[in-house]
Amino acid sequence: MRTVLPALFRLTGIMTAVVAVMAVGSAGLATSASAQSVEAVSVGSGAGEKWSWGPAASADRRGWAGGEIRTTASGLRISGRLYDGGGVRTCSWLKIKWLNEQGKYRTATFRNCSQSAPRAFSVNAGHMLSSEAKVCRGTAKRVTGKCSHWEGVWAQGG
Repeated sequence: MRTVLPALFRLTGIMTAVVAVMAVGSAGLATSASAQSVEAVSVGSGAGEKWSWGPAASADRRGWAGGEIRTTASGLRISGRLYDGGGVRTCSWLKIKWLNEQGKYRTATFRNCSQSAPRAFSVNAGHMLSSEAKVCRGTAKRVTGKCSHWEGVWAQGG
């Protein structure tokens, strides 16, 4: 039964994995989705699945971000930390975009100008089909360049 579960997850999505965990009765299940790690936690605890992503770094490698995607009752939540590696009057910026079920892209942007502490971020993306992130450098007011390419964070079905 355990060898069939990863294939079931890729074919039919998150709900099959949750049902499979309940059927097997195990407290954990490891599989992969888009080359990121995924953990299915016991359904009775109220926790869902978790995918790790990152690190994504800016072109000059002075800003980077990483985090996880978790299932929630209302869909998926993208969260993590944005780090700023330094520079005089410079900041790190993170842009996240995701494709929702209606075929429209939504975006969220976060900034960190503190060289001493990472900035935590969180976005409720709902029932998304895919998401991407890129890290840029800029001033306290806007992105000025040195961006990474859009990096795939999560995609439905792998």
